[in-house]
Amino acid sequence: MEPTDTSRPDYYHRVVDCQWACPAHTDVPEYIRLIAQGRFTDAYMVNRHSNVFPGILGRVCDRPCEPACRRGRIEQKPVAICRLKRVAADQRDDVAGRLPVIPQAKNGRRIACIGAGCASLTVANDLMPLGYEVTIFEQYAEPGGLMRTNIPSFRLPSAVLNEEIAMITGMGVDLRLNTPVGSMRELLGAGGFDAVFVGSGAPQGKELTLPGREAGAANIHIGIAWLESVAFGHIERIGRRVLIIGVGNTAMDCCRTSLRLGAESVKVMARKPRAFFKASAWELEDAEEESVGIVVNRSPKAFRIEGGKLTGMMFDRMEYDLDAAGRITAERVVGEEFLPADDVILAIGQENAFPWIERGLGIEFDKWNVPRIDPVTFQSTRPGVFFGGDAAFGPKNIIWAVEHGHQAAISIHRHCQGEPVAARLPPGVNLQSRKMGMHEWSYSNDYTPVERRLMPHVSIKERFKKLNIEVELGFTAEQVEQEVQRCLNCDVQTVFTAKLCIECDACLDICPVDCLTITHNGAEAELRQRLKAPAKNLAQPLYVSAALPQTARVMVKDEDLCVHCGLCAERCPTAAWDMQKSEVHWPQAADQPQPVAAEPAKKIA
Repeated sequence: MEPTDTSRPDYYHRVVDCQWACPAHTDVPEYIRLIAQGRFTDAYMVNRHSNVFPGILGRVCDRPCEPACRRGRIEQKPVAICRLKRVAADQRDDVAGRLPVIPQAKNGRRIACIGAGCASLTVANDLMPLGYEVTIFEQYAEPGGLMRTNIPSFRLPSAVLNEEIAMITGMGVDLRLNTPVGSMRELLGAGGFDAVFVGSGAPQGKELTLPGREAGAANIHIGIAWLESVAFGHIERIGRRVLIIGVGNTAMDCCRTSLRLGAESVKVMARKPRAFFKASAWELEDAEEESVGIVVNRSPKAFRIEGGKLTGMMFDRMEYDLDAAGRITAERVVGEEFLPADDVILAIGQENAFPWIERGLGIEFDKWNVPRIDPVTFQSTRPGVFFGGDAAFGPKNIIWAVEHGHQAAISIHRHCQGEPVAARLPPGVNLQSRKMGMHEWSYSNDYTPVERRLMPHVSIKERFKKLNIEVELGFTAEQVEQEVQRCLNCDVQTVFTAKLCIECDACLDICPVDCLTITHNGAEAELRQRLKAPAKNLAQPLYVSAALPQTARVMVKDEDLCVHCGLCAERCPTAAWDMQKSEVHWPQAADQPQPVAAEPAKKIA
């Protein structure tokens, strides 16, 4: 194998598994260390730089970082990254003086954002400090998009939502509420905007066309529309027996909301086994804690209507054959079953809906009515029109929409400067030694055996008294103190200098996980089998040093096994190993170089 090129930013970025998995590249270990030091406001600002909504995401993020967490390889349960994000948000001081400064003199460029959801708000957050005038058109009376309409207040309090949205709209955004865009042709024809960003989400719930659907319409609801009606106070009660069709996160919100509106029996109906559920594990746990029944292997067959009223649903009972990898190889119906219900909520997915974008404008759509978007620039087939969030590629989650907003803002900025939108700054990385003495480091590297802390919840009896009682209470000070110590500081890298190595094997002897091997070089597949502990995770690159000066062998490190304890660096007599913090810089719109005399783009029309 060739020596590893550690100058590439993605090498050390990938080693910090949580940050690599986060779509917005949040510097997770750094903000956890700041929390450990009691520097909650600093931790909040580290979060806000990348994910924009720390208080919101600290409650409802889909947590792609946590399955990637290195701690989970040691004891199965990762660091409570999301909940520590909430700690920084809840304990911070006022950050008004630390938000970006908005220039009074504008740059003359106007941007239209359609929809006041997380993607559009991120675009405004990134462009307002650069002198842009941003107008957000929102069809409802309050901003927030699906964060407000589809996430119940018992998970995301309106006060948290309002405060973090206000940090952006308070930059001087022209927020036009109760102003739906009815025609893209008219918006473009007005000729007043230099670029348009579509962040309208995926607002159309999927339908389930079965016998009885039309006759029972009064008691059969589309999940996202039903949650929206609850959020705005249009629905205040539901029937005693409720069936939820679907088993994604929207279904979990629907079933828990139903209990708070008076339902006594709520069942979530899943067509496939539990291993195929789309809902997050913690969402399922919270629902089951509240006595929601989850019924697997039931395929909806028909709505039963008696006397013009819904009385329940018929289901086919399914059986599945699975292969060794857990994939379905065959399915069959083994019977049918009737379940009574007063109301049925359909939460089987959602999709894009663009009835207000006329065809013939140069904005192309595929056969699924999804716009054709460049996955890097987020520009549509019409220059100057960009998409992001669920509107771009279908339903994902908030943190993905935030990253879409960051990338679209870069493209909008370059477009307005007359520069190619695809020409973007690459990410960069800085390394700083954490050495304080021969064997001392400026960070805590002791392994803490404490298990993941459990989130305190409001009692079952109390949480149903009002719809907006937040169920999760947040970590106590003692829990915070213990949970932050579980972080393995993966961003403090083990940096090796081959020419200093004397091949004494001290590092190999002391390594607690056997991730180091000095051996002769070879082909990767064969080399992986010769290591002290075979490197089985092929997705994680090996570190391979240059030839060592004594024997021309190489130092090989399995980055997948390493726990960044620093014992190799403490033991090394020649300082061939050092512990250095890697800081990956992911460029945003403000980092893009300003052209000296670029011809600005013409206003779109």
